Amino acid sequence: MAFGAETTTDEVLEGLDLKGLTAMVTGASGGLGEETARALVSKGASVTIAARNVPKADEAAERIKASTGSTEVDVLEVELSNPASVRTAAARYNGTLRKLNVLINNAGVMACPLTRTSEGWEMQLATNHFGHFLFTCLLAPSLRAGGPGRVINLSSAGHKLSSFDFDDPHFDQRDYDKWVAYGQSKTANILFSVALNKRLAASGIVANAVHPGGIQTELGRHLSESDIEALMSRVGSDGEFSFKSIPAGAATSVWAATWPDLEGVGGQYMEDCHIAEVNDGEFGGAGVASYALDEDAAERLWSYTEDTLGEEFDLA
Repeated sequence: MAFGAETTTDEVLEGLDLKGLTAMVTGASGGLGEETARALVSKGASVTIAARNVPKADEAAERIKASTGSTEVDVLEVELSNPASVRTAAARYNGTLRKLNVLINNAGVMACPLTRTSEGWEMQLATNHFGHFLFTCLLAPSLRAGGPGRVINLSSAGHKLSSFDFDDPHFDQRDYDKWVAYGQSKTANILFSVALNKRLAASGIVANAVHPGGIQTELGRHLSESDIEALMSRVGSDGEFSFKSIPAGAATSVWAATWPDLEGVGGQYMEDCHIAEVNDGEFGGAGVASYALDEDAAERLWSYTEDTLGEEFDLA
């Protein structure tokens, strides 16, 4: 079957049996994450929703149970911008001794006003990258127990708005631009996938980055009409933009997590249910910027992130 931009989660999973598959989806209390979890559960998978708002996540879990007839969904509290919360959540999951076949790092914030964590980190970088980096590395024992496995990090075409600025990642010296900050964090998601895949592939665990497409969800809660107009103005002449439905937006994550033909495929950037080609054109065009797949930059980001978090992770 040929998949594309309009392919939905149910179409991706048609004919697949996911009984015995254990997955975790961060930020699954609504939107893309909830749809991703619902689709997996509908085919027999057991899914943990990891989210900061537990009552909202509980409501999503109940909707999934009602729509699928399955009870194989539970909730884990985690605030990704708070390292202590991330450590507690990972320890709680690892302590259950449950295997983890698939980790989908779906949660994120986009284009928020300048906000800093208690550590002084810029919030988009702290949530989108640092939180997921720490969570994933700490869950490595469960991933190894469930191997072969897959880690999917949600990125965005927005990565073309900025490479990673190693000189001033937290906007301490430069003026804050919420779109540049978002782009930097999405580039970090791809670079993290490259470096993580290098460390885990020998254990049968692959890591990839996914661009879901443009979807109107709560991710855009900070955006005004003028913000959206400004974003559209940044779409270059080689870009064509249209919003996807939520089931179509979640399809690439589900494809990356389950499609048999992708066994052993890692370190890639995926969009519209296919592996993207390198394209250094303007923001808005298909493909992935070459700087986001650069192995040297990926290793530099790994070391920088470990230094920032104050912990080294030997995952090889």
